[in-house]
Amino acid sequence: MTYYSDEQYLEEWEYPEEEAYEWEYFQGQVTSSYAFDGGYLPGRGLPVTAVLIVSVILILALGSLKTGAAVLLSAPEAPAEEAAFSLPEPGEAGKLAPLFTPQVQAWSPSISEWAEAWHMDPNLIATVMQIESCGDPQAVSSAGAMGLFQVMPFHFGASEDGHDPQTNARRGLAYLQNALDAREGEVRLAFAGYNAGINGAKRPESSWPAETLRYVYWGMGIYSDARDGKDHSPYLQEWLDRGGSRLCQQASQRLGLAP
Repeated sequence: MTYYSDEQYLEEWEYPEEEAYEWEYFQGQVTSSYAFDGGYLPGRGLPVTAVLIVSVILILALGSLKTGAAVLLSAPEAPAEEAAFSLPEPGEAGKLAPLFTPQVQAWSPSISEWAEAWHMDPNLIATVMQIESCGDPQAVSSAGAMGLFQVMPFHFGASEDGHDPQTNARRGLAYLQNALDAREGEVRLAFAGYNAGINGAKRPESSWPAETLRYVYWGMGIYSDARDGKDHSPYLQEWLDRGGSRLCQQASQRLGLAP
């Protein structure tokens, strides 16, 4: 889950005082994060607009942003076009598709409980978990997002453990439900809202970050295949091939699963 809180992607949900512009790019595993105040980067004297322009140029040049818990994935060949396909009719209610990786399948009992509690399709929950953490409850992104659903720390109470699976699911699924409600249940736009922030996803799709386009591409592809009850998803395989497998290897170690 990534939140954009600059003037284009300001997200105000539960904790509007937590505002930070996070600029991340990958080249030899280089990442940067700066907070801004009053339109300038502290100690740098650069207008936010100028920083945004430079950031966009660097992002386009590098062509790679993180997806999920610090997994750096290259862009699909045509994410914008593929992200527009429509969701199929629901398959068998309450049944988790067999296509998810073993690390996510290990959470099947919990996913079923959460799906019932939130009146949500378990395949949707599993898809978000797949992309965000591959089932690693201790996953931490370079932006600080935590746990199974990669929730930012400011969404937790002072006494809450963000890595606790139940706590992480409660906060993450509350946000996912808000993203669905904000877009009248349209799952594709809810995926965008979960990644870019609910308000950010309301912007024209042409202005969505490349990371969000990839998130929607893989999210909708995996979820569509899961709703069809398939035992294999080419979208999930593509996600694994483009870097997701590293995240799943980490999850296997944390969960004590055989490699």
